[in-house]
Amino acid sequence: MFQTLYSYFWWERLWLPANLTWADLEDRDGRVYAKASDLYITLPLAFLFLVVRHLFETYVATPLAGLLNVKEKVRLKATPNAVLEKFYAATSKHPKQADVEALSKKSGCTVRQVERWFRRRRNQDRPSLLKKFREASWRFTFYLIAFIAGMAVIVDKPWFYDLREVWKGYPIQSMLPSQYWYYMIELSFYWSLLFSIASDVKRKDFKEQIIHHVATIILISFSWFANYIRAGTLIMALHDSSDYLLESAKMFNYAGWRNTCNNIFIVFAAVFIITRLVILPFWIMHCTVFYPLDLYPAFFGYYFFNFMMVVLQSLHIFWAYLIIRMAQKFITGKVVEDERSDREETDNSEEEEEVAKNGPLSNGHPVLNNNHRKTD
Repeated sequence: MFQTLYSYFWWERLWLPANLTWADLEDRDGRVYAKASDLYITLPLAFLFLVVRHLFETYVATPLAGLLNVKEKVRLKATPNAVLEKFYAATSKHPKQADVEALSKKSGCTVRQVERWFRRRRNQDRPSLLKKFREASWRFTFYLIAFIAGMAVIVDKPWFYDLREVWKGYPIQSMLPSQYWYYMIELSFYWSLLFSIASDVKRKDFKEQIIHHVATIILISFSWFANYIRAGTLIMALHDSSDYLLESAKMFNYAGWRNTCNNIFIVFAAVFIITRLVILPFWIMHCTVFYPLDLYPAFFGYYFFNFMMVVLQSLHIFWAYLIIRMAQKFITGKVVEDERSDREETDNSEEEEEVAKNGPLSNGHPVLNNNHRKTD
């Protein structure tokens, strides 16, 4: 049964145009072609990326955070309460009003105290500012290096200037060593993002991020199987062109450099909209949808690849909506924050008024703290 499924999966009509077989893409005469087995190395490389990331965040990002004066906002901890903790862990982090009243009776606390306890408990689970900074630093470093490397791979190729060259001779297009490593590194990185997503900073678009990572991995893998390498390198470089700007804006935001953050964000928004909403759909997708039909009839791989491109483009439209909302806040003079971030909650109580006057309390005693930066 496994052999039958294997045969169906690698059936040439799924992956290649009519009248072509895998035998046509076997290495010969010094010409090397992409093979599915090449991608096996990306899984161990993904775990290597996780190790490198840990070392980078520990020995590079953390000292850098200190140099940029990234400081934590003092958080008031929820007092230990077994009844409320059990409900928080097993039922809901956001109790309804009826639940709050029931928990008030069961725990011996007032309704206001129960509400305050849940606010503080949720704040305790939110990622620290240092964690956010370290994560943004790692992604900024990778995206910047990947973009520079990607441009080095494609800038001297004829298909960078004439998209019809993407399909010239397809699929009998040999692979270059630079294309091999560009693919392996990009795919390994996205595997590492998927493996670490549960422990990374969770944002409001958590589900969309999972869809994006899965769609990206499928697109990169499929483009390798079907020898869509020329189109694939263009798409990867296009995406990396704006990602490092967003991560650098986050880094300056966490460091409290608001003007620098806002200026970089405006540049990021412009690059994102131009590359994802203009160049990608009207140049790259036009190239992958229409130009191949001049060479061969549509086949399953053609439809599948372009369907995944539509999925990716739908996510770009969703994120562009969030970016435009943030840009509107910037234009109106409000502080630009990541719309996807889960903001900390504050207490509106007499105790909080006391904190505002005397500083945060720790075990009933004021704690001196002169850091009042707003974090996203």
